[in-house]
Amino acid sequence: MFEGLILFGESIVRFSTPEAIAYALLASLVGVIMGALPGLTATMALALMTTLTLKLPPSQALLILICTYVGSIYGGSRSAILLNIPGTPASAASCLDGYALARQGMAGRAMGIATTGSVMGTLIGMFFLATFTPVLGGLALKFGAYEFFWLAFFGVIIAGTLTGDDPLKGWIAGIAGLFVATIGQEPQYGFERFAFGVRDLAGGIQLVPALVGAFGFAELLTAMRQRQLPVKISAFDTVIPKLRDVTQYWRTILRSGLIGTGVGIVPGVGEDVAAWSSYAAAKRASKEKEKYGKGSVEGLMAAETGDNACVPGAMIPVLTLAIPGSAPAAVLMAAMIIHGIKPGPLIMVENPQFVYDVVAMMLFATIGILIYGLVLTKALVQVLRVPQHLIVPIILVLCAVGSFAIAGRLFDVYVMLAFGVIGFFLRHFGYPMAPLVLGIVLGDLMEKNLRRALILSDGSLAPFFTRPIAGTVAAMIFATIAWKLWSLYRRPVHRKAAV
Repeated sequence: MFEGLILFGESIVRFSTPEAIAYALLASLVGVIMGALPGLTATMALALMTTLTLKLPPSQALLILICTYVGSIYGGSRSAILLNIPGTPASAASCLDGYALARQGMAGRAMGIATTGSVMGTLIGMFFLATFTPVLGGLALKFGAYEFFWLAFFGVIIAGTLTGDDPLKGWIAGIAGLFVATIGQEPQYGFERFAFGVRDLAGGIQLVPALVGAFGFAELLTAMRQRQLPVKISAFDTVIPKLRDVTQYWRTILRSGLIGTGVGIVPGVGEDVAAWSSYAAAKRASKEKEKYGKGSVEGLMAAETGDNACVPGAMIPVLTLAIPGSAPAAVLMAAMIIHGIKPGPLIMVENPQFVYDVVAMMLFATIGILIYGLVLTKALVQVLRVPQHLIVPIILVLCAVGSFAIAGRLFDVYVMLAFGVIGFFLRHFGYPMAPLVLGIVLGDLMEKNLRRALILSDGSLAPFFTRPIAGTVAAMIFATIAWKLWSLYRRPVHRKAAV
């Protein structure tokens, strides 16, 4: 514990330079703006910023990305409260009581509550990130190729199960992501797969263009399809939160922080599930249930605390197991790999300082959103007035330029456009994006560990099931699949009369 405090102190000192502070504040501002604009999600913000930080040193690039991540999750509450439109999916739960408070003339108080909840949630998640990551990292050292194969598969299965209403669509999206990861040369002998004689395909599908397309261009197409309504921002009171709002609901804050962190650890679930889970738990335990949905301070506090606590929680499986806890975390993990940082069990052996660097980055991001939430709220909400026809071309140019800048190949721009169109139609038919992204990210890990395990076992499949940890994870996977299939079988089917 004492050693961890020393490493955390060293990280704070390292990022206390004027340049690092300027990067943190600027990135947090970009994140808040991107999160506040309806249709521009945290995942899109991270995908775009990844392409813009490729030439920076790893520490500065990841500082920018983490501050953008935290800022965008927080920024979604601005439009949720003022417009009843969640800036990001994570802020959907905040619409229920945030907008109701705004209609009662307490928009400023609602945004102060959202700021307080966001800051407290991030701090709670940071505590568990700093505390649990070294412990889980030590346990993960016992994992071998067999266990990592099942963990990668489990990440795809659980993501497909917990995102969307139909697990079958989630699993199909995850398997499609695994297939995309196999395109190109196989890792052991360099044999071309699914290239069809196309030289560019033989090099494989680059991760960043695929992510930018699936989350950037696809989001733009979805936003363009929806009609933008005129924005009317009501005048609001002071945004400085009352001390009573914090002290009165301290149990709600602590409970929501724990729930948000726990949800973040589960691969592929995301901040929106954390917000709704925290909101539901707060309502069950509340003594003022009748206020929920009509302007409950406690409900808004729970939702904002839960979704922001999910951000550091989602980083725990990234750092210890190299399995993203959410779609934005998947993009962040890809950025780590691009910058030469290898998350996983060995990170506590090879680079233990990096874990505390991430905690320090989140602390600076938290300070940034606190400043913007209390000082610049009136100025920042004006960004909601920017018309969509001005935002879309700028984002499209950034998507194209960022994809091209990675390797200087026009083919990557085509990949971005293709995945954007594919992602748009998948969304239209109800297929979630998180399993697709996790499949692409985890496909390489899954295949390499499968090959390594089969070599170690001389082709035998027995160790995949007889080793204690591997067998446990495999049992969890099969139990999850069986349970979800049984739930689908038991679900009532509404048959329409034949015409």
